[in-house]
Amino acid sequence: MSLLEDVGERDGWRCWVCDEPVDRGMSVNDPRGPSVDSRTADRKAKVAERIAHRACNTRKGAVKVVIAWPDRLNVVEPAPLITVAERLERKGGRELVGRSPSRRDAQEAADWLVDRFSRLVPGLPVTATVDTGGGQFLIALATGRR
Repeated sequence: MSLLEDVGERDGWRCWVCDEPVDRGMSVNDPRGPSVDSRTADRKAKVAERIAHRACNTRKGAVKVVIAWPDRLNVVEPAPLITVAERLERKGGRELVGRSPSRRDAQEAADWLVDRFSRLVPGLPVTATVDTGGGQFLIALATGRR
């Protein structure tokens, strides 16, 4: 089995950058085709290769990628998820990642974050909480040390 197949199987054929499905049968030269990408420019990263669409891989180049928050989520000042993931991986603990005007909005974002982190940082047990503070709802991610 090729590296592409191994990495694709491990990652469930889901692009780590945009979180959309990757079609394993598509040409590797097609923008939506599969490619193997280094998750970060950091040589200490625990997962060296991840599956990505060719276009996502090309667009990010050799710079640190930005994982977009979905437009459907009502979150104010969302934290940069790659930075949060790196800190939680390295140190564990708890980190505030955004705030929302309603508990429902905050809970929707918290649920999305737990799901997204399960693919962004496989093996890192992340939980999300919603706390009240200053007339808004704070979203926090937490994990124990690995």
